[in-house]
Amino acid sequence: MNTQVILGNATLTKTEKIRQLLALGLTRREVADLTGGNYGFVQNVFAKYWPERVTSKKAFTFTTFNRKFGIEIEAHGVNPVQLATALRAAGIECWTEGYNHSTRSHWKTVSDSSVQGTDTFELVSPILEGLTGLEQVKTVCRVLSQLRAKINKTCGLHIHFDAEGFGIDQLKNTVINYAHYEGIIDSFMPLSRREDSNRYCQSVIILAGRVGQANTIRELINLQHTRFQKINLQAYLRHKTIEFRQHSGTVEFEKISNWILFLHNLVEYSKKKQVTRAEANFESLQKFQQPEIINYLQTRINQLAA
Repeated sequence: MNTQVILGNATLTKTEKIRQLLALGLTRREVADLTGGNYGFVQNVFAKYWPERVTSKKAFTFTTFNRKFGIEIEAHGVNPVQLATALRAAGIECWTEGYNHSTRSHWKTVSDSSVQGTDTFELVSPILEGLTGLEQVKTVCRVLSQLRAKINKTCGLHIHFDAEGFGIDQLKNTVINYAHYEGIIDSFMPLSRREDSNRYCQSVIILAGRVGQANTIRELINLQHTRFQKINLQAYLRHKTIEFRQHSGTVEFEKISNWILFLHNLVEYSKKKQVTRAEANFESLQKFQQPEIINYLQTRINQLAA
């Protein structure tokens, strides 16, 4: 029985079609594409019928998201003073400031010359932590949506993770693993944020090939010629953070939260693991990403490929 016969058999349930396609030797990604794109559902079928082939959970233990982090949302179309006022009314302390890189105990709106449009701004969080921090982000997104904040190709979303406790191996692995998955990550980003298409979030592939030259964190940071890459290690010098710059601008909490959790899992995995270029495919993401994140990523890939 071949692929087309299985797909065309109206007497088979979707689950049975998936089982038979997997039995033919197709990858889970291929089967997901053939049957509607829900990778998580295909993974569940695979786990049911071939449990012995599922990656052992001992390989990576998911941790509760309790990381310290910060976000920067670039957008336009809302007067910054009006935005700060609306956020305070929603219980989020926020003030309008001039351009600065200072860490505050409150949210702030600052100017950003890279963003085009009317009433442009960058909304910068204080240090947030874990699920409580994500709840603040959710409220902020709700206010931005209510005020009809606008996004265009010049807008980005930047995520800072506290890296004070990182050793050099974890930093190296984070860069290498991100670089090896960069093609996959590009596929769930708009064209304007892929490869080297954006001067403000350039590829880290070349940097990843050079990290072996560094023996200290300072030497590793010095290998990066610009902070405008998908991972900005230079943020460590000022804030003791690493910055992820690739995501497109958005005021949608679903996109922001899934991206933050994706990065959290990647960074946690990088504590002890380094993915080879050959291993870095969509299917291998299941080793360190929850099924709901895999489902979200597959949906984004399908949307952006349409």
